[in-house]
Amino acid sequence: GNVGLKEKYGGDFLFQYRTPDILYTFGLDYNKRNFPGSSIQDNRYYSGNSVSHFNYNGNTEWGRIGFGIRAGIEFNLTNKDNFNVVARYGTREGNRIGTQNVNRLSNDTLISSYANLNNMGRGGEFAGTNLTYTHKFEGKGHEIKGEFNFRYNDGDDSSLTESKNNGLIFDGKKTNEFGPSRELETKIDYTLPFSETRKFEAGYQNEIENSDENNQLFEFNPMTARYEFKSLFSNSARYKNNDQALYAIYTDQFGDFGVQGGLRSEYTFRTISLINQNKDFTIDRWDFFPTIHTSYKFSEGTQMMASYTRRIQRPRGGELEPFYTWIDANNVRTGNPDLLPQLIDSYESGIQTFIGEVSLSAEIYHRVTNNKVEHIRSVYNGENVNLDSVANIGKDFSTGAELMLIFDPVEFWNVNLMANLYDYRIEGILYDEPFSRKSFNWNSRINNMFKVSPNTQVQVNMNYNSPTVSSQGRWEASYSADV
Repeated sequence: GNVGLKEKYGGDFLFQYRTPDILYTFGLDYNKRNFPGSSIQDNRYYSGNSVSHFNYNGNTEWGRIGFGIRAGIEFNLTNKDNFNVVARYGTREGNRIGTQNVNRLSNDTLISSYANLNNMGRGGEFAGTNLTYTHKFEGKGHEIKGEFNFRYNDGDDSSLTESKNNGLIFDGKKTNEFGPSRELETKIDYTLPFSETRKFEAGYQNEIENSDENNQLFEFNPMTARYEFKSLFSNSARYKNNDQALYAIYTDQFGDFGVQGGLRSEYTFRTISLINQNKDFTIDRWDFFPTIHTSYKFSEGTQMMASYTRRIQRPRGGELEPFYTWIDANNVRTGNPDLLPQLIDSYESGIQTFIGEVSLSAEIYHRVTNNKVEHIRSVYNGENVNLDSVANIGKDFSTGAELMLIFDPVEFWNVNLMANLYDYRIEGILYDEPFSRKSFNWNSRINNMFKVSPNTQVQVNMNYNSPTVSSQGRWEASYSADV
């Protein structure tokens, strides 16, 4: 069970029954989370010698409710064959409600004052099943494992934005998004140990996802006091995604020197079809991801490591949606169906050791992100409206060092301290204009664990991120603390 301030509560129940060969599992969970807050926003639009100025001040509240039920059975077919199946069903609901007082100025002269209401909601149901089969061969750790996952989601998203003057609506928009999605994942992993320090691994993975999205826009008509359907801004889209991957990894140890090399090949086929506009956005490509990890052990507890890895970060679903969703009367967002995945090359070298009772880890690195994805802000339709979109803007480069210390200042106090300092540069082309920006960044994290009694611990954690540049300017520093 859990409970918190401002309407936060929930619970989790798990029942298991085991016989010599079979394990039965049944579970339920329910959680409600509510997060109130306040917001201040200041927007200025420059056009020639005139400046339009919008000042927002208000309250916001967002929350979510989730319920789930799951059941599973695991049994041994033989002493070398294990089978496990789990099924899950649940519902979810989320909303974000905001009220704002808006002052509109032109060249610092107040033009009007009015109120904004923003209401965004998301809800629906989900279901899925997971099947796992493992066969153990002769020899310790020699096995093959197959996994099959199926997930189904069906939900609705909605947004309502209204601007009111003296309680009367003079501008309003409603959007609805609905449609089911289905995802099928298959994995096969094979492990062949040759000795305690030498082994070979290989596998195959396939993810297939199909979904349908329908988007509708309704605009408020002050003459009729009704929301009217706008067919030109309403559309249907069909998503088809097929990712396949093959990998192989070899690990070996030569005295105090260890090495692991691997290669992963991924095939991506993605099509997003806008039904009403008869447009297709397609990606059909192969990518290769080599990795090499090395280590050298100087003594017990002290070793040096060096590695090169190439990774992929695929766009999230919302970043691909080609629909316009109104956040409030002056902010709208859309995705980008042409978005490419980010490809990251990372070179790292570090050492781990103990200085007395202090655990020390130090690392230097250089990372390059290709097809860098950033959220871009612009003006929508030449009006005083922010458009939040997403694009591949170019590359970024990070070169720096990271230090981590773990120690006990006194017997009841454990500290985990991390500091990361790096030179950052981002460059590319935005709106057909090249750009290049750089900054010296740093971030730090300190986690404190206090042993109040043999049975009670208290944590105090703090994080800090320095200012940094982006494709369009600069983000200021941010920090947080948790108890």
